[in-house]
Amino acid sequence: MITLLVVLTVGWVLLAVFGALKAGRFAGWYWVSLTVGTTFIVMLLVGVILYLVLSIKAINLNRQQSNFIDSVTHELKSPISSMKLYLQTLSRRQVSEAERAEFYRVMLEDVERLDHLINQVLDAGRLESSDGEGNAEEVDVTQLLQQCADTVCTSYRIPLDVIRFDLQPCCVQARPADLALIFRNLLDNAVKYAGAVPEVAVTAERSESDTVVVRIADNGRGIPPRFRHQVFGRFVRLGAELERDKPGTGLGLHIAHTLVRRLRGRIRIRSREPGPGTVFEVELPSA
Repeated sequence: MITLLVVLTVGWVLLAVFGALKAGRFAGWYWVSLTVGTTFIVMLLVGVILYLVLSIKAINLNRQQSNFIDSVTHELKSPISSMKLYLQTLSRRQVSEAERAEFYRVMLEDVERLDHLINQVLDAGRLESSDGEGNAEEVDVTQLLQQCADTVCTSYRIPLDVIRFDLQPCCVQARPADLALIFRNLLDNAVKYAGAVPEVAVTAERSESDTVVVRIADNGRGIPPRFRHQVFGRFVRLGAELERDKPGTGLGLHIAHTLVRRLRGRIRIRSREPGPGTVFEVELPSA
């Protein structure tokens, strides 16, 4: 359609100029009509371009919504089906105390998974409806990182020594809840996508430009460079949504990225060297 408009415009200009040269005394009218017609065609062309841009945005939005529905449906269905099965088993036959304790443990894990899903959706909603202003205070980053790591390890029921620390004393001026949300999501992502034998390394240091740099590295499959910008979008997860082996909604990195930008910081993704893996680097203004 755009090509057709351009061809029509060029053809009209050529015909108008040719007509003006032939018309002689009516040349002024030709130039007036040429100017008016060209203006209308340019406006039409701009409208077509805007329509295409909005259409592309609508397609991307529909894709995000579909991705969100698929991921949330899967995240809701799996723990609910599991709890339903265990409750039916407990109600229909007698089980040993060991089996009963194991059933309760698995159901508690499913409830925690649902709670984590709901909290992520609520956190994402709060980010969209608030400007992030609040009472900031000086936060000890090293202590906060250790607390977030303890929370994540407890959630995944893995020993804390899976995460190695190399922390220097440093502080950031921010709301503690925002910083905890950033580092908890990044640590959760690192542990979730780590290798078969998970190895996560966390470092924190003061840079020469008076900023605090936190790096969280894992030994997972890594993120290809062409996708490193996309993963910070809402509901974005690599691969087919219904063929995943890891739970999630695609909101964790979006939340972390949004909060880091509000704190006037930067977040980058780098390759882990040596070996496979991903490094998330967060740079924030020092207190």
